[in-house]
Amino acid sequence: MTDMIQFNNFPQASGDADEVAPTIRPLVPERPRQGPMGRIVEIGGGGAKVELELERLGQLAADNDPSIALSGQVGGHVKVEVASRWLLASVRGLRLEGSEGGAVIAEVDFLGEGEEHPQSGRLVNFRRGITGYPSPGARVFPVSGDDMNQMFAADERAHIEIGTVYPTKDVRGALYVDALLGKHFALLGSTGTGKSTSAALIMHRICELAPEGHIVMVDPHGEYSAAFKGYGELFNVDNLAMPYWLMNFEEHCEVFITSSGAERQRDTDILAKCLLAARAKNRVAEGLNKLTVDSPIPYTLSDLTSAITNEMGLLNKATDTAPYMRLKGKIDELKADPRYQFMFSGMLIADSMTAFISKIFRLPAKGKPISIIDVSGVPSDIVSVVVAMLSRLVFDYAIWSRNEVPRPVLLVCEEAHRYVPADTTSGGQAVRKILERIAKEGRKYGVSLGLITQRPSDLAEGVLSQCGTIIAMRLNNERDQAFVKSAMPEGARGFLDIIPALRNRECIVCGEGVSIPIRVAFDELERDRRPASSDPLFSELWRQTGDEEAMVQRVVKRWRSQGR
Repeated sequence: MTDMIQFNNFPQASGDADEVAPTIRPLVPERPRQGPMGRIVEIGGGGAKVELELERLGQLAADNDPSIALSGQVGGHVKVEVASRWLLASVRGLRLEGSEGGAVIAEVDFLGEGEEHPQSGRLVNFRRGITGYPSPGARVFPVSGDDMNQMFAADERAHIEIGTVYPTKDVRGALYVDALLGKHFALLGSTGTGKSTSAALIMHRICELAPEGHIVMVDPHGEYSAAFKGYGELFNVDNLAMPYWLMNFEEHCEVFITSSGAERQRDTDILAKCLLAARAKNRVAEGLNKLTVDSPIPYTLSDLTSAITNEMGLLNKATDTAPYMRLKGKIDELKADPRYQFMFSGMLIADSMTAFISKIFRLPAKGKPISIIDVSGVPSDIVSVVVAMLSRLVFDYAIWSRNEVPRPVLLVCEEAHRYVPADTTSGGQAVRKILERIAKEGRKYGVSLGLITQRPSDLAEGVLSQCGTIIAMRLNNERDQAFVKSAMPEGARGFLDIIPALRNRECIVCGEGVSIPIRVAFDELERDRRPASSDPLFSELWRQTGDEEAMVQRVVKRWRSQGR
């Protein structure tokens, strides 16, 4: 048993009580132990300053092991010798010491610690967090590819592999699913960095791990339908059939009330009274002891307009009819407009709540655990209400099913800054409120939130700060970069500083979903699993011609009929 050693006296890292015990992995054939590359000159609470030798850095840069070659560079790793332990750290910054050179001062941030194998001196039994600090003068060594395997290889917890850890070619980057979903996550990246493809990759990996899962993904651009054909259920305005009566009172107000100020309050009071009367007419409501305007009881729009007419008939003055006429006019408009038929059709008055929840939440999943809700065809004035309804149904179902066998649901919102904006004065307050509530309370009820956005600075800070795992791709905007740094759940400053320098399909992962912060190059996703988000090739498409007249006619026909 020379290739595996078990250490039973390894100290427990602070703050990680819920982590499983680490596993000793088999060691590959030994490489000669690298000599020191520098020494500690200053120690702080979360990091240290290291004096590195210029000549030694040049030797390391020529090493065949990419991990060793990058140990003396920003974003690389080093290890500090402390008795029989190794402390692992990432390099945050470098500066030349003295006018003549000869030494480089590196600022490093501590990541974790491990034991030293007694024969090879390699790192084994790595854990996040440190139990003791080195003293000034402690020797610093480069981190090898073998060490990286011990640092980043996944343990026995359920996980998905999404790519390779930089700078290696074979060390797999893993996300721990229970920690990733249990405490929410955010995927951030500027346009063109491969964000949509990366999101599809993560969702596919989760679906492969849990084919009986329950995932609801809000797709504002119709990109993901192409990625999940055969792997999930696809819904759009043609087959969504979302009953209007599932809206709560706040969502009714966003759709039916168009006034503002004092007039809005009066319209709201009238709608509340008439809506309650319309719901009470349904036979389902007869056996209920408590009926409110928020109860998801079917009612007909004609009953609602009749209640409004009856209330208007009780007025003393004809001049007071304006609020009633506004409400009736808006309801008639929604009934007549074909764009709203997916929600306000007269065919949706049956009690279909059970069937609707079952198909949207994938209960049962039948091997297709993800629902893609394509809202690109939904009229812009009610998109936020549709997303609010879906989000609230996820949360309410979780609350009312607490006495049943738990069925956790993952809600993924693409373009999340549209629904949870930092600007509290903008419209769509219903969707903002429910997503903020899910971010703060969803974990208690088994509701996970996944946020995908290209503008994190436009996202409500309170929501992003609730995300336990942040997957940050390249961000070009300085404001976005600063916002992400302030919201990161771990202080891996060395990693955060390289966010602007990431290549396409590369990311920094920090937080609960990983053992320690990692830089990962995403795997290549099969073509038939990619979203339809590729950029048009102007240089090629602008060389093509032909069939323009017929094409324009077809486009105009679809445009006028509001169809696809």
